[in-house]
Amino acid sequence: MARLTLLRSGSRLADPKQQVQLLEGDERIPGFPSVLLSSGYDSLPATGISVLQINVGKVCNQTCTHCHVDAGPDRQESMSAEVADACLRLLQRGKISTLDITGGAPEMNPGFRRLVSGARALGCRVIDRCNLTILVTAGFTDLPEFLAEHQVDIVASLPCYLEANVDRQRGDRVFQRSLEALRRLNALGYGLPDAELRLTLVYNPTGASLPPSQPQLEQAYRRELRSRYGIEFTQLFTITNMPISRFLAELLESGRYESYMRKLVDAFNPATIDGLMCRSMLSVDWRGQFFDCDFNQMLNLGVAGCGVTNILDCDDQSLDALRHRSIVTGRHCFGCTAGAGSSCSGSLS
Repeated sequence: MARLTLLRSGSRLADPKQQVQLLEGDERIPGFPSVLLSSGYDSLPATGISVLQINVGKVCNQTCTHCHVDAGPDRQESMSAEVADACLRLLQRGKISTLDITGGAPEMNPGFRRLVSGARALGCRVIDRCNLTILVTAGFTDLPEFLAEHQVDIVASLPCYLEANVDRQRGDRVFQRSLEALRRLNALGYGLPDAELRLTLVYNPTGASLPPSQPQLEQAYRRELRSRYGIEFTQLFTITNMPISRFLAELLESGRYESYMRKLVDAFNPATIDGLMCRSMLSVDWRGQFFDCDFNQMLNLGVAGCGVTNILDCDDQSLDALRHRSIVTGRHCFGCTAGAGSSCSGSLS
């Protein structure tokens, strides 16, 4: 099997096209469309656009081993004010109810606060996909109050309730800094029982395995974080590690690529298809390019058959085409359809 050439800087994969060539060129793994067809779907149609998810860039204060965005402090990609304003206009014109902001560390984008306040002024729900440590980083320590003031839903990465596991995946002292951020959020009312300010924690496996039962793991998180640290949260999402970017590099280097892909394929669950996030979401990257989801974005697999590829060129006719588009799929989609399923809103079944 042809292997990807890995750059030596942080095990960064050289080119998204090479990732796609590896994933789609391995004849030992079934193609996703064929497995989809065997479940009665000859395509994967969108069901509308209820969520606009924007990836505002790859700048981040952390370098996590599993990061599908390949984000870090050395990245320069960042959404411009022009593209951010176009996102706000699309929210209004398309009557889209939710703005989901991700990165990198999305809060490091200069236009983050304007995006939040602009979307809230339109009556949209706003989600901040937060790595927690940014909230206790110099220059950003007033963010918790800003997020609370604008009633932003926080979806925060915490891959384990054990310090060693978190630091191994996300970097030294990340766990302790995450606890500091969680205590600040709790003090503002986030995540408390019956509170309106929602704090969702996100678990992803530390290795090449599927997440355990989301309800059972949530109970364990709640018990351990409460008893050990006095931390409260609203809910837990479990998310499968996608075989792209840094995690794909790790799979290749450790010789576990084929076994992990087999694990995903063998665990394919047709009950997850109706709830796949790509069917009701539109993804926008830092340049304004359209994608079906954040994973397709990282593989540079743009939307198809819509007559428009960039938000700066989107009119009412192309917006309607985007609502009724057919989703672009590939073997990485097995990550979202394995077991209980995986999405930006956790498990699917």
